[in-house]
Amino acid sequence: MLIGSVQPFSGSNMLVSSVEGAINDKETTLMIYTGAPQNTRRSPLDLPKIEEGKEMMKEHGLSKMVVHAPYVINLANSVKKNVFDFGVEFLKEEVKRSEALGATQIVLHPGAHVGAGVDVGIESLIKGLNEVITKEQKIQIAIETMAGKGSEIGTTFEQLAYIIEHVTLNDKLSVTFDTCHTNDAGYDVKNNFDGVLEEFDQVIGLDRLKVLHLNDSKNPVGSHKDRHENIGFGTIGFDALNNIAHDPKLESIPKILETPSIEGKSPYKCEVAMLKEGKFNPDLIEKIKESN
Repeated sequence: MLIGSVQPFSGSNMLVSSVEGAINDKETTLMIYTGAPQNTRRSPLDLPKIEEGKEMMKEHGLSKMVVHAPYVINLANSVKKNVFDFGVEFLKEEVKRSEALGATQIVLHPGAHVGAGVDVGIESLIKGLNEVITKEQKIQIAIETMAGKGSEIGTTFEQLAYIIEHVTLNDKLSVTFDTCHTNDAGYDVKNNFDGVLEEFDQVIGLDRLKVLHLNDSKNPVGSHKDRHENIGFGTIGFDALNNIAHDPKLESIPKILETPSIEGKSPYKCEVAMLKEGKFNPDLIEKIKESN
């Protein structure tokens, strides 16, 4: 099973520290931000450390590392030209950084229309992606399914399909399926995941699904809230998420946990173990709270 989580990428060790975290958590893949997700401050890459990190991944059976672009990129913002222009330029640089790190997928939130309307926001995103993507680019930009809070776009499969269709070099595009977001957007991930996946295949194409964010949700289907919960402790539940994790149709897709910390402690090692075993531990949160 390709299962992992968000691992820290910081300090002088950069990718090495990320890979060490994934190894400690018994993961087979991982996701990183190349800096803080809330801003665009980035340190120059330490290339020897990057190569060392790549070698560590090979040695320990880690593959298909994913990079997540920072949240502050908003190519759907047509209202403030400086925000759009900055997002285009920064995403260009983030694509280069991600390729240098060896990632083949960079997750991107499609953004928010900030009051201009969904259709305007979608056209703005398409324009931005057409400015960012080049023929030489190897990495795919994996547009994420969103919950629909505020003025977010990308909340339906039809919107994502339209975006992909209208980007010129759309072979450089893929999709990140977030279970919490998709649930909150109104798709019945808990009770009818097979049906949801079939709809995804019909509207977008299953070959476009390259990253899966495996998260429970604090809110019911269709709530448009986007509040992640620990695996098995939310409204989607362990059985549904475990079935998704072990779905043979998704075997080759990296599955990334983005679940909340518990009193400042990471749940990832325990959640990964629980999913590998395929058995829910109702005492998991209390166990983590009591751990040193």
